[in-house]
Amino acid sequence: MMKVLLTISRAIDALNERIGRAVIWLVLVMALVSTVNAMVRYLFNQSSNAWLELQWYLFAAVFLLCAGYTLLHNEHIRIDVLSSRLSARSRIWIDILGTVLFLLPVSVFIVWLSWPVFVNAWVSNEMSSNAGGLIRWPARLLVPAGFLLLSLQGVSELIKRIAALKGLIPDPTTKPPPPVPVPEIDKAAP
Repeated sequence: MMKVLLTISRAIDALNERIGRAVIWLVLVMALVSTVNAMVRYLFNQSSNAWLELQWYLFAAVFLLCAGYTLLHNEHIRIDVLSSRLSARSRIWIDILGTVLFLLPVSVFIVWLSWPVFVNAWVSNEMSSNAGGLIRWPARLLVPAGFLLLSLQGVSELIKRIAALKGLIPDPTTKPPPPVPVPEIDKAAP
């Protein structure tokens, strides 16, 4: 059974890895949109609410769709001052309890609450109240999608923590050491 769960965990990890690596490029798009928007506003005294709202949508996409990716890479906020003093087994138990008691209930609840908001925006073709603004359903979809990815990654992390407690895999909370830089050898030296 644990072998099947670890296969599911790897599939979830792969999904969040792919989405995270793709969405990271939206940071560049967001910076370009922001730059062009500022240049057009200051150079030509022109402005568009659509471009400003596009920046907001891109920021929301990066923040929400990369939450699972952040959890996958163990880059989320944690209180290392306290957890660093605990044994690896204690840290794994804290992660399991935090995932079961907080992460999964809250993220599933947000998916459950935000889905009808998205459906309503989709059905009504909700538009921004700003002149020249964008349609709202893509932004509304980001909330349930982002929290669904976070929930899935929470399940994956839970599977890995339980497998680590059983000794089936190494501790997933430890990061591999950074690569040691190799000094260059000057070939011209005698």
